[in-house]
Amino acid sequence: MWPLRLAPVSIALLFASASVLAQDRTPTGRLLPPPQFRLPPSNAVDHVNLLIGNVGPDPDLSGGMIPSTGPPFAMTRWVAQTHVNYISHLPYNFSEVNPTIHGFQATRQPAIWMGETASLAVVPGVAASRDPKTIKTDFAQRGLKFMGGSEKRGGEVISSGYYRVELEDGSGGTILAEQSSTSRVGHLRFTFSSASNTSTTTTPYILIDAVRQSIRRDDPSVVTFPVGNVSISPSTNEICGSSNERQDSIITPNSIKEAASHFKGYFCARFDVPFGDHANVGVIMNETLLEGETSASGSLLNAFVMFPRSAQGEKEFVVNVRVGTSFISEEQARRNIDLEIPDLESSSGQNTEFSPGSLEATAKATRTAWAEKLDRIQIKGASDEDLEVFYTGVVHALQYPNEQYEEDHYYSGYDNRIHQGQSYTGYSIWDTYRAAWAWTILFAPERVPAMVTSMLNDFKEGGWLPMWKNIVETNIMVGTHADSLIGEALRKNVTGFDRNLAWEAVWKDATVPPAGDADTTYSDRQENVDFEVRAGLSTVYNVPNKGWVADDIHSESASRTLDYAYDDYAVYIAAKILGKPENITSFLLDRSRRAPFTLYNNNTSFMEARNADGSLAGPDSGWTEGDKWIYTFDVVHDVPQLIQHRSGNLSFVKSLDEHFDGGHNQHTNEPSHHIPYLYSLAGAAFRTQERVRSIAAENYNNTPIGLSGNEDCGQMSAWYIFSAMGFYPVNPVSGEYVVGAPFYDEMIIDLPQPDAMVQSKRLTIKAEGATNKKYVKSLTVNGKAVLQPILLHEQLVGGGEIVFEMSDDVQEWGNDPEILHSLLHRSKKMHYNIYNDGVVEYLASIYRTAAMVYLNQRLEQTLRGGTQAVTIA
Repeated sequence: MWPLRLAPVSIALLFASASVLAQDRTPTGRLLPPPQFRLPPSNAVDHVNLLIGNVGPDPDLSGGMIPSTGPPFAMTRWVAQTHVNYISHLPYNFSEVNPTIHGFQATRQPAIWMGETASLAVVPGVAASRDPKTIKTDFAQRGLKFMGGSEKRGGEVISSGYYRVELEDGSGGTILAEQSSTSRVGHLRFTFSSASNTSTTTTPYILIDAVRQSIRRDDPSVVTFPVGNVSISPSTNEICGSSNERQDSIITPNSIKEAASHFKGYFCARFDVPFGDHANVGVIMNETLLEGETSASGSLLNAFVMFPRSAQGEKEFVVNVRVGTSFISEEQARRNIDLEIPDLESSSGQNTEFSPGSLEATAKATRTAWAEKLDRIQIKGASDEDLEVFYTGVVHALQYPNEQYEEDHYYSGYDNRIHQGQSYTGYSIWDTYRAAWAWTILFAPERVPAMVTSMLNDFKEGGWLPMWKNIVETNIMVGTHADSLIGEALRKNVTGFDRNLAWEAVWKDATVPPAGDADTTYSDRQENVDFEVRAGLSTVYNVPNKGWVADDIHSESASRTLDYAYDDYAVYIAAKILGKPENITSFLLDRSRRAPFTLYNNNTSFMEARNADGSLAGPDSGWTEGDKWIYTFDVVHDVPQLIQHRSGNLSFVKSLDEHFDGGHNQHTNEPSHHIPYLYSLAGAAFRTQERVRSIAAENYNNTPIGLSGNEDCGQMSAWYIFSAMGFYPVNPVSGEYVVGAPFYDEMIIDLPQPDAMVQSKRLTIKAEGATNKKYVKSLTVNGKAVLQPILLHEQLVGGGEIVFEMSDDVQEWGNDPEILHSLLHRSKKMHYNIYNDGVVEYLASIYRTAAMVYLNQRLEQTLRGGTQAVTIA
C-alpha cells in the first residue's frame, strides 16, 4: 500500500507567490477563477480540485486524472498539454520540474491505460517575423514556459469550467491563455502582449495540430502515422479537418475491425478575427510549408493563421477560437459550434461579457452544469481538505461514460453507420460495475436509460455488450460485467430501455462462447482476436462436474471464473425480475454458486486456478490485478458460503485481519474495494468501521498524489463517496448496501429523479460526531431501527432520514458477541467484558442464527416483491 499521507505536495506553497488577491484563493491555497468566471456562486464547485490524482510514482500508482474543462459526461474534454499523451501517459502532468505548455488539446483519452482518439490541439505562438517558415510545429520546440517558472506557474487557475495560465512567448512578451468548453466544443481565448521595452514587432499565430504522429501501446519508440485532412476557409474564418487516430485500434475485435477502420474524428475551428489575405494562412505537412496551399490530406498535418500587428504596433492582441468536434462529419462539427457556443452578437453600447458566444458565457454554462449536481450535496463537519476530496470525487465519477452522440444521432464504429439516438463511450465496466454505476443510478438517474440503451445498441450493431468500450470494444479486462449494469438497472426499477433486448443480450453473454474459444488465450490486449466476452465458457466452465476457466487454455483464468460466477448471478437477477422460467433461473443461480468454489483449495483455504484436467495451476496463476489473498474474498454474491468455507464467522474475520494486517489489501486496484465491508457481513461491523477510515486516510487526499491508484472512470472516487456516506454496494446487483460508518456529521443530498419535472427527494444522513467517532452505536431509517448492517436501495432513493448514533468505543450494533469477546476481550473500549463465556456463546448463537436467516432470506424476499421498487415483468 502506498501511504499518500507521507509526502503530500503543498499546492498552497507552490502557488503562494502568485500575484492574486487573497479572496481569489480557497482556504487550502488554490487559486480561484476571476469573479466573472465564478458564476453561478457555488461553494461546492469552488472545492473541486482537479489536480487530485494527476501524478504518482508510476502510472499504476497515479490517479490518472487531468485538470480538464468540460461539463458532466462531456464528449470531448480540453486540457493544457505538458506531454504527448498515449497509453500510460497523460497530456498534463503537474510534477514537471521545468513545466511548459505545448498547446491546448481536445482529448478523449478516458483513462491512463487507454488510448487517445483523434487528438487535436490549438497551439498559440509568436513568430519573429511574418515568415510562416518560423512557425514551430515540433511538439518539444513549441513548448512555452510558465511565467514565473515552476514557482509561480503563470498564475495557473484550474477549475471544471475555466482554465487560465500566463506563458512566456519566447520573444520577451506573454500569452495569456484561457480555456473553457462544452460537451462538443472547446473555447480558447488568447491575449498576446508584446514586451514593453522593445521595438521589435512579433507576429502572433495560432497553429492547429490536426493530424499528429501517434504512439502505439505504451512504448514511445513505436509510432504510427494517422491520416486525415485539413482545410482553411478565409471567407468563414475557419480551419476544419479530420484524423483517423485511434490508439486502441490494434485491439479492435476482428469481426468489427473493417467497419471501425473507417472511423474519423472531425473538427472545425472558428476564429473571431478575420484571416485577411491568403498570405496569413497556410498548411504545414511533416514540418514542411506547402507554399500557396490552403488544404491538404495525409499525415503530420498542421494549419496556421498569422495575425500581423497593425502599423501602429499595438502591444496587445486578442483572438477567440471555438473548436467544434464531431464523430459524424465536418459539417456536424460546425453545427455543434452553432448549437453550443454560437457566434457572439454584439450591439453598440451593450455589455456582451455574458452574451452567448463569449468565453464568460461558455464558462458560466459549464460551471452551471456542475453546480446543478454538486450543490445538491451539503456537508457538515468536514474540513476544507475533506470537501476537496469529496467534491472532486463527485466530478471524477460524473465524467464517465462520455457522450458519443450529436443532435440525437451517433456514429457507430461497429457498423460504420450513422444511427438515430444516443450513444456513450468510455465504459470501463470491469471497474465501474462495483460502485460507480450505483452512484450514477443514484445521482444521475436521468442519464441511465440512455446509457443502458447505448450498451444495447452496441449489442445490436456489434453482436455483444461492451466490456471496455473506447469508441468501439477493446477486449480489455475480463468478465461480461455489462450483465451487472443491466441487472442492477432492472433491480433498481430503471425504465426507458428495451427489456426484451436487454434479456437477449445478457443471456447471450451467459450461454454463447466467443469465437475460437477452445484455442484462444485471450491474453491482456491480445491482438487479432474477436470479441473476448466469456473466454473459456465452452471449454471447462460450463462442463458438468467441472465449472472453472482452465488456466492452461486461457489467461487470467481464476479471475475469470470468479467474475463469470458473479455475472451469472447478475443474469439470474435479471431473469427473476423479467419472469423467466425456473429452469433458467435455477441454472444461472446454481452455476453462480458452484463455480467459485471449484477453485477453493481446502488445504490452503485460498482460491487457486485449475487446469483443464482439474489439477491445480499454482497459487500465483490466473489473477487479474490481484492475487490469491484478494480474490479469495471475491464472492460478493454468496458471502455466506464463503464464510462457511472459512469455518464460520470468527475464523473468517480472523482471515480478514490476516489479510489487512499482512499488507495484502491493494486499494490501488478495484478487486480490493469491497473487502473491508465483508467484516460487517460476518458479525464484525466494528472492523469495517475501522478499516474503511484507515483506507480512506491512506489512499485519498487533496494533493496531486491524492489517489493511490488509477481513477478508472470514477470507481476510485465512487468508493470514497459511498464510504463517506456510510455504506457501500458490496454486491451491487442485489440493490443492497453494506453499512460502514459516515465520515461527516451530516450530509444532505437532494437526489434527482429520472424525470427532471419531478421534485428531488431529500436524503439526510446524520452522524453527529462522526469526524472523531468511528463506531456505530445504533442506526435508524426514518425512525425505524436497523438491526443488521444492510440498507436497501429503496431506503435511499425515496429520500428520508438515516441517523447513525456514533461512539468513541466499539458497540454492540452489528457485531457478533463471540467475535467481540474473542478479538477485544478485556479491552478498555469493550463493553462486553461484563459477560462470562457462557453468556457470550449464548448471545453469539442467537446472533449467528438471526444473521444467517436474514442474509439468506432477504434477496428472495426482495425478488418475490418484498420491495415496491422491484417490478416483476
